Amino acid sequence: MLPTLKKLARAVLPRRLPMQAYKYARMPLYGRVRFGSLKRLTPIQPGFSSDRGTYIDRYYIEKFLTKRAEDIRGRVLDLCDDGYTRQFGGSRVTHSDVLDVRPDHPGATIIADLTKGEEIPSGAFDCVILTQTLNFIYDTRAAICTVHRILKPGGVVLVSVPGIAQVSLVEVAYCGDFWRFTHLSLRRLFEEFFPRECVAIETGGNVFAATAFLHGISVEELSAEMLDYNDPEYQVSVLLRAVKPMEQDCSETMADRHTAFERRHAD
Repeated sequence: MLPTLKKLARAVLPRRLPMQAYKYARMPLYGRVRFGSLKRLTPIQPGFSSDRGTYIDRYYIEKFLTKRAEDIRGRVLDLCDDGYTRQFGGSRVTHSDVLDVRPDHPGATIIADLTKGEEIPSGAFDCVILTQTLNFIYDTRAAICTVHRILKPGGVVLVSVPGIAQVSLVEVAYCGDFWRFTHLSLRRLFEEFFPRECVAIETGGNVFAATAFLHGISVEELSAEMLDYNDPEYQVSVLLRAVKPMEQDCSETMADRHTAFERRHAD
């Protein structure tokens, strides 16, 4: 009976709906979209909403760090400055370090390249805050390998990377702007060094938030409802938490991954 119905449907229905039917199946009607302030070739506010308010991607980053605030404790390493360490770690932080590659960077306590990291002590940190950094590092695997090495057993790295974002020409000028990530690419990169069960990932964003972010609209101009609706097809921010296993739980597999990475890096 079912094959007969399928044959009948193919005989009666057209193989392709007419364009007219497609047009009127859409809301708003095809060709009748009102672009308003978005009908322009330049952003409403250049420079990631600089001088307008809070960047939209920071809304997702800070929401993530608020949820993971208990991880920010003990000796903490942040990059560029320790603003997030102080904001979210508070009294749980016993020692705060700031890493930067620039020798004259104000507030930096460790001057090092995260992809090499010889100057960064191994097994030293309870938490590493790695926000909006990996996109500016070409050799992301080397940076993640360093992060794994410098964490204490049981230590946590909290990561944010852009999924949808404009290119930062300021960063291009001094270090480069190389990557945009998806939840799959970021997870796979970290699972080369952290066991799968120790990696948790989430995303933030939707088509409206992405459009507003690219135009430099600020958080203060939008409602929480507009920002909190999560559509994984429009990943403005990709957010990851990875835990380094306790020493007794570390397997030879993890050591083998480090050895294989170092061999590839040397080649």
